[in-house]
Amino acid sequence: MHVQIINFQLKDLSDPDYRKVCDELAPAFASVAGLMAKVWIASPTSNTYGGVYYWRDREAMQEFGKTELFRSVANHPNLSGITSTDFDVIEGPTRVNRGLLAAE
Repeated sequence: MHVQIINFQLKDLSDPDYRKVCDELAPAFASVAGLMAKVWIASPTSNTYGGVYYWRDREAMQEFGKTELFRSVANHPNLSGITSTDFDVIEGPTRVNRGLLAAE
């Protein structure tokens, strides 16, 4: 498993309007190959939003970077300051703490 955390700020888009966009985009993310889960995150008080992505492996994450869905989010005019950090998962202790998701 591989984890990616993406953060950004909203620009000229309200929190309620952003949440509507998330509802519309969620089905598209549900069908992304190799994406085991996505947790949508928000901190309206600091204008920080994003997602925690649980990928099957690093290669799946990299393949997603070649998709139209990725480009549409990365180039969205209402998102600014986008950062992406990815991590290898230390599987032994993560398994003990029930942190591994079953691959589909």
